[in-house]
Amino acid sequence: MPNLLAMSFEGELTPSFDLRCLRPGAKVPDGWGLGYYPPGEPSAAMLKEPAPQAVSQRSELIKAWDHLESSTFVVHIRTATWGSLSDANTQPFARIWGGREWLFAHSGSLATRPEVTQGSIFEPVGSTDSEVIFCELMNRIAERKWNTLGDADPEVLHGWLNTVNELGTLNVILTDGRDLCVYADRAKGGFDAWELLPPYDKVAFADDDLEVDLTRRGVKSRKGVVITTRALEATQGKPPEWKSLPAGQLLLIRQGSVRAEVTPQGNGDRTVPALRPRGRSARPVRAEPRKLSVVHRTVYTYKNPVERSSHLLRLTPYHDRLQTVLEHRVDVNVPHEAREYDDVFGNRVRRFVVTAPYEEMVIEARSVVQVSDTDPLGQRPLHARSQIPLVWMPWQRHMLNPYLLPSESPESELTELTEYAMSFVKRNDYNLLDTLLDLNASLFTEYRYVQGATTLATSPYEVYCNRQGVCQDFTNLFICLMRLLGVPARYVCGYIYTGPKGQQHKQSEASHAWVQVYLPEVGWTGFDPTNGILTQTDHVRASVGRVYGDATPTSGTIFVGGGPETLKVDVQVEVVD
Repeated sequence: MPNLLAMSFEGELTPSFDLRCLRPGAKVPDGWGLGYYPPGEPSAAMLKEPAPQAVSQRSELIKAWDHLESSTFVVHIRTATWGSLSDANTQPFARIWGGREWLFAHSGSLATRPEVTQGSIFEPVGSTDSEVIFCELMNRIAERKWNTLGDADPEVLHGWLNTVNELGTLNVILTDGRDLCVYADRAKGGFDAWELLPPYDKVAFADDDLEVDLTRRGVKSRKGVVITTRALEATQGKPPEWKSLPAGQLLLIRQGSVRAEVTPQGNGDRTVPALRPRGRSARPVRAEPRKLSVVHRTVYTYKNPVERSSHLLRLTPYHDRLQTVLEHRVDVNVPHEAREYDDVFGNRVRRFVVTAPYEEMVIEARSVVQVSDTDPLGQRPLHARSQIPLVWMPWQRHMLNPYLLPSESPESELTELTEYAMSFVKRNDYNLLDTLLDLNASLFTEYRYVQGATTLATSPYEVYCNRQGVCQDFTNLFICLMRLLGVPARYVCGYIYTGPKGQQHKQSEASHAWVQVYLPEVGWTGFDPTNGILTQTDHVRASVGRVYGDATPTSGTIFVGGGPETLKVDVQVEVVD
């Protein structure tokens, strides 16, 4: 029996819980309880039942209730050790602090029931050791004036729980609806964890006493963390990949992502807690200016001669305060008439027309660029106007409007993508830069780089559902999510230096794509979700636009002749001494 189960997801799910232990002929527990937080609510909703009967009406309710929607769930199935079979002794327990309702559940039993200091803010109403532990924790949290678990010091929390653990077995779940704190017993552990990553169609897992179906009421491509005192087996979908938490480990989880962990580390005769923050990527360190040589060679081959065609090239790197073009030339092997102009996005465009027949066209652009974007976040601290939602002056919004409109997609798809985007916002306390860093890191770690898995027509929603693609797909998804949040974002085509052998980053032998986000009072700042980094002196910008079509390096129209076409592109980026 999984005495205790908790779940945290990025965004809301509507799972179904089937208490198999209440079916006819099963061993009925001493009580059960379910707590969750309805969307946007600081208050928890709970269903409890002490001394239940087989085929309980409440248990049938949680199995069939469509309104059971939340990103955080806590389920406790009780085997009584302390106290009578009453509602006051049935977990999870709840207390209000900091304008939120906190839930607590405990698996295990203490050798002696501790006492809460008289006159404390929080006092137990039941007679269990678990409620005393909860009240003692809440009193200490109140003394520290931590209004949320996000305010709490993970190492201090670990120390408190470790002290209580001296009195007996302690596997604990504590949540304020935003964060989920997990502590595994220091002597022998007791929790298994599963980090569930999309894509998936059906996900359900169970044992003889409990079944959880995450997708019965619809599939949402949501990442999540499931914690249980007993590993459950799959009844639908892929088998869970359970990992036992180390004894004495503490985890802080928010919106399906582990934000911090504290694990005791052996050090001679004593145990030292080691804190490892997790989640969003770190801010970039200052880089040195770099001079890069770029050779972009494109070869078009046709079965039949092309007699007349027109072409557009956006192969000239940007020349501005962060990037200086030292040398640049474009060679085309067929006779043509050409002219250059700046398009509405500021790209240097070369347009040429070919009227002489050809079967092969070779376009070669050679550039030497000094890149000086050494510290993309160092211009000024982001203090003002750094919270989501951003507020723009009317003239600013007018100028930025092309970069604020998401792609044309069905409203149902955009709604789900908005919920997905907001999970990053909530996870990072509405901080703009932390949200950007978290999203950039998540696309890098959770989405697979698979060449040939997508096309130019692949939508951001399809990338989100399938969790795979190439640089243009991750760029399109990042841009779509930003625009749904009211953050201006644009598509960038260019080049990336990957080191002598091209092993450091993906996308090394072709043009590359990434995102630029407009940060208030900072300007356009590059994020490369394909590699999980901010752009600095490894990236050379060639063109920008609302979407790929505005910034594509080469394009053209064949008016007469041609037939089947073969395209070969080769890009070389090297450091110039």
